[in-house]
Amino acid sequence: MIDNFSLAVSHGLMMLAAILLLRRPDLDSEEMPEDKARSSKRRWGRPGA
Repeated sequence: MIDNFSLAVSHGLMMLAAILLLRRPDLDSEEMPEDKARSSKRRWGRPGA
């Protein structure tokens, strides 16, 4: 009885984690991290330095 309960809880939590990860909006975007860094405003130094 306890074994079935622990299996159900652990698999339920893994399913919840997978659903929450798949619902993230940034999974649909194709931009690379360096593209985002280039488009943001720089605070320090010269561009291209």
